[in-house]
Amino acid sequence: MNTKLHSKGFPLSLMTLALLAAFTPPAFAEDVVDGSVSVGLGAVSGDARSRALFGQYNGLRPHGTYGLLNFDYTRRSDDSNRFVQFLGTNVLGETRELSLLWKRQGDWRFTADYGELVRYDPNSVNTGLIGPGTATPQVVGLAGGAGSGSNFELKTKRTSLGLGFAKHLSPGLLFEASLKTENKDGARMFGAGFNCPSSIAPGCLGTTGANVGWALLMLPEPVNSNHSQVEARLNYAEGKLRLSGGYYGSYFNNSTGSLTPTVPGTLNNPVGVPLPLNTGLQGILSRAIALAPDNQAHRFDVGGSYAFTSSTRATFKLAYTQATQRQDFANAGLGGAPAGVSSLDGKVITTLAQAGITSRPLPKLSLVADLRHEDRDDRTPLAAYNVEGTTSYTNMRLPNTRTRGKLQASYQLPGDLLGTVGADWESIDRGAFTASSGLRGISAIRQKTDELGYRAELRRQMSETFSGSVSYVSSHRDGSNWLAPNSSTGVAPIVDVASGFYSTSIFMPTLANRKRDKVRLFGAWQPTDELSLQFTAEDGSDSYGSPSQYGLQNTRMEFYSVDVNYVLSETWSVNGYWSYGIQKLNQARPGGAIIAFDNRNTAFGLGVVGKPSDALSLGGGLSFLGDRSAYAQTLDASAGGANASLLASTGGLPDITFRRLEARVYGRYEIAKNDAVRFDLIHQRAKFNDWAWGYNGVPFSFSDGTTVSQQQQQNVTYLGVTYIRTWQ
Repeated sequence: MNTKLHSKGFPLSLMTLALLAAFTPPAFAEDVVDGSVSVGLGAVSGDARSRALFGQYNGLRPHGTYGLLNFDYTRRSDDSNRFVQFLGTNVLGETRELSLLWKRQGDWRFTADYGELVRYDPNSVNTGLIGPGTATPQVVGLAGGAGSGSNFELKTKRTSLGLGFAKHLSPGLLFEASLKTENKDGARMFGAGFNCPSSIAPGCLGTTGANVGWALLMLPEPVNSNHSQVEARLNYAEGKLRLSGGYYGSYFNNSTGSLTPTVPGTLNNPVGVPLPLNTGLQGILSRAIALAPDNQAHRFDVGGSYAFTSSTRATFKLAYTQATQRQDFANAGLGGAPAGVSSLDGKVITTLAQAGITSRPLPKLSLVADLRHEDRDDRTPLAAYNVEGTTSYTNMRLPNTRTRGKLQASYQLPGDLLGTVGADWESIDRGAFTASSGLRGISAIRQKTDELGYRAELRRQMSETFSGSVSYVSSHRDGSNWLAPNSSTGVAPIVDVASGFYSTSIFMPTLANRKRDKVRLFGAWQPTDELSLQFTAEDGSDSYGSPSQYGLQNTRMEFYSVDVNYVLSETWSVNGYWSYGIQKLNQARPGGAIIAFDNRNTAFGLGVVGKPSDALSLGGGLSFLGDRSAYAQTLDASAGGANASLLASTGGLPDITFRRLEARVYGRYEIAKNDAVRFDLIHQRAKFNDWAWGYNGVPFSFSDGTTVSQQQQQNVTYLGVTYIRTWQ
C-alpha cells in the first residue's frame, strides 16, 4: 500500500522541515523547559474479528500487542516572548499524531501537524476475487460455495500534513496562511449490479431456468487519492471596524479514475446455483465504472463587522466560488463518450451575500436580523451521455438559489424571565428543468419550495440554584406546482393533482409539503456546592403532505437525558448520565409493505475519579449503549398474493439490535517527583444482529459466492502500562 504523498500533491520535504524545526528549536535567553515522555506496552485480547468494532479507528485491530510512546516538549522564554511546543501522540501506533507550535507572542506563529489514521471496515469479506482492491479485479465464482474463498480486509489509511503561518504586519493587521494535504489509500466497500430486462439493454433478458438475468457483485473500491487545501487570509481590526478577506483552494486528485472488472460467463442464480449469464449481461457487468474524478474549487471572500454604537453592530460577507471538474475520460479509463467530448468540463459558480445586524436599543431588549442569499449557477456543457434505444438524453444541470432570513427579539420580562421570539424563512429555487435530460424513478419534481418557521423560548433563573427554559419551534413548507417529468420536451405543470398523476405515484419528501413542530424543556439544578444536575426533554413531529398516499407520511422523535455530577469529598467525585431516544416514521410503497419504523436507543454511564493518597490517582467508568430498530409491516391493498404469503410465513422483517457494554479503569502512581507509572484497563462487550448481511447464521451471498459478515458477539479486553518521566 502506498503511503507516500502523491507527486500531484505537495512535496514530502515540507514534513521533513517541520520535524527538523521541532527537534532543533532556537536557543532562548533564560529558557524554561517543560516536558514529559511516556513509554509502555499495550495488549488486547481476541483475534481481529472479535476486535472488529473496538479496533475500527484506534489501530488496535490487527495485532495483539503494541508499543506505546507519547511525548510533550515545551520551551519558552519570557524575556523574548518566544515559545516552542512539540507534541507526539501514539507515535508507535497506526493513529500517530505529531504537532509543532513555534511562535513569538504578538508577532508571528508557525505550526506543523502530521497525522495518520487507519479505518478498518468492521465487516469481513470472503471472496474468490483475484486482485480485490485494485482497478482491475477478476471475478471468480466459488466452486465450493459461499465461505470457501479467501478473506480480504477492507481498510483505508489517511496520511496528512498541515503547515500554518501567521504574522502581525501591524497592531491591527494580521496575515494568516495554511496548507493541508492528505493522502488516502486502501480499499472500501463497493459493488455493481444489473437487472434484466432493461430499456437501456434490449438484448438482456430476465432470469430463466437456464440463464441468470441479474447479478450483484462485491467489487472493493480502490482508494488512492490526495486532497490538498490552501488558505490565505488578511484580517484587519481597528476601532469599530473588523474585516477579513482571503482565498481558499481545494484540489482533489484521484490516481484511480475507474474500476474495470473481469466477469465470467457463469454466476449464481438467487438460490446459489451456477448458471450461464443471459445475453448481454456479461458485457454490461464488465464495463468500466467511473470513480471520484479530479476536481478543484477556488473561493474568494471578504467579510467583517462594524460597530455603529456600543449596542449596535452590523455584519456582512461576500463570497465567490468556482468549482471545476475536467477529468479526461480516456485518462480515467472510460469510453463511450459522445463524439468530440473528452471530459465533462463541469463548472459551477457560487456567489454568496450575507448581511446581519444585532442591536440592543433598550436595556431589556435585544434584536437580531440576518439575510443570506446563495446562488449556484451550473454552467456544465450539455452532451448526450445516455442512450435508450433510439433516444438519447443529456446530463442535467442542477442550479440552485437559496435565500434565508432570520429575525429574533429577546426581552427581559418581570420575575427574572427572558423571553425570545423569532422567525425563520427559507426559499429554494431549483431553476428550470433541463429539457434534454431524462428522469427515472420519481413521479414529479418541484421547482420552488418555501418554508416559514417560528420560535419562542422562555428562560428563567428561578433561584440561585435552579434555572430552566422551555422552547417551541414550528415551521411549514410548501411550494410551487408539481411538475411531471417529460424528457426531451421539458416538464408540464399538473393543475389537477388528483387526476394528473398515477395512483401509485411517490413524491420526494424533501420537496413535499411539511409541517414540523418541536418542544424542548431544559433544567439545571445545583442544590448544593457538591451536587449539580441537568435535565433535557424534547418532543417533535413532522407530517408530510403530497398528492399520494405513498412514500414518507410522518415522523416523530422523542429525547430525554439527565446528567449528574457529585463531589463526595476533596479527593473523590462521581458523574453519570442517562439518555433515551425514540425515532419513528411511517411510509408505504404501492403493491408492497406499509412500514412503521421504530428506533429506540438507550445510553447510560457512571464514572468515578479520586485520589486516595498524594501519590495515587484512580478513576473508572461503566457505560452502556443499546439500539433497537423495529419494522412493523402491513400490506398495501394492491399487494399481490406472493407478498401476502411471504409476510404471513415470515412475520416481516426482524428487528435489528445493537448493545455495547464497556468498563474502564485507570490508575497513576507517582514513584518519585518526576516519575510515575500508569495503567489502563478496558473491557468491552458488544452484541448485534443485522439481517442486511445475514440471517440466522447464513450470510448474504453475492452472485459469485462472495460473503460479507461480522462476528455478532465481540468481547475485548485491553491492558496498557506506561512509565512517565516529566521534567521542568
